[in-house]
Amino acid sequence: MLQVNIHEAKTQLSVLVEKVAKGESFIIAKAGKPMAKVIPFVPTGKQRSRVGFLSGQISVPDDFDHMGGDEIRKLFEGPPR
Repeated sequence: MLQVNIHEAKTQLSVLVEKVAKGESFIIAKAGKPMAKVIPFVPTGKQRSRVGFLSGQISVPDDFDHMGGDEIRKLFEGPPR
């Protein structure tokens, strides 16, 4: 497996990323000591939808759209005249 030092990885990043995209892996080393392994990204399939992920765990009050309405109106209308 290819091993590159940090300086080389920084200067050749785009070339190394292209190699990884084609399926190759490599190791980044610091002073000859392996520090990180770079491997190709493999999607894990279809991403799950987040809509409804708290279904059944929370409840929304019926008056949610009007909560605090009186207080908000007072802030915009100012004191009574």
